[in-house]
Amino acid sequence: MRQSAAVLCTDKASLEVLKTTLDQLDIDLTKCRTRQEALELVMTGVSSTLFVDFDIPGSDEAIRMANLLPDNQKPKLIAIASRVWPGTGHAFQSGASRILYRPLEPELVKEALKTGKRGAKQNRRKVARYEVKTLVHLELEGGTLAAISIDIGEHGLAVQAAEAVPMSSNVAFRCVLPGTHTTIHGHADVMWASDQGRAGLFFSKLAPAARKHLTQWLHKRAHNSKDKTTVHNLLPPNDAHVSFAMTGEEMAEV
Repeated sequence: MRQSAAVLCTDKASLEVLKTTLDQLDIDLTKCRTRQEALELVMTGVSSTLFVDFDIPGSDEAIRMANLLPDNQKPKLIAIASRVWPGTGHAFQSGASRILYRPLEPELVKEALKTGKRGAKQNRRKVARYEVKTLVHLELEGGTLAAISIDIGEHGLAVQAAEAVPMSSNVAFRCVLPGTHTTIHGHADVMWASDQGRAGLFFSKLAPAARKHLTQWLHKRAHNSKDKTTVHNLLPPNDAHVSFAMTGEEMAEV
């Protein structure tokens, strides 16, 4: 039986990308005209995934309500936003597990669906993390904030800054991979942050070249037991501000 995704979105380009990508994954797309229609599909179990365009006024209420469902009935909750959408963490606070930015990219849609699967969460604590000390620059609304990386993995990194990192989404960052001359550029969502300047970032967008360099760098470290560090339980400190959408398994990943 094919899976179904409820989609509350009016942007034609985004809908086309979603339709093509979901077809490749054998998932039916059901376009919803109202948030009530979208909620009915997920509450009755017809759709196991909910895409919501946050540029539609009041659309965040659909994810907020769906997030109240019991864990065994809760769908994957994915927000869609424009690049100029304010990076305030509002989508995460409503309960979204991922944000996809327009123009949508098929590979990022697939990644969001993959990481959102409940079956995949049980393996997240086993993702290899490596202690690294390198300078990370975060481009925030108030200017550039410099931080020192704590560790890095395939899906994100933890940093220590001299001041608190604001909870925000789609933050541009750059850093040099230790032992190389390669600078990684990308965007990340701040999933948790403490008042003492420590924060966990989840990669929301990496260019193909950056993803390739990071994967190769991690692969080399995997063959060097001295570099590999088990950081399966890198949870936020007690004073951290945490995205409302995060579970314990998700916090361990970032």
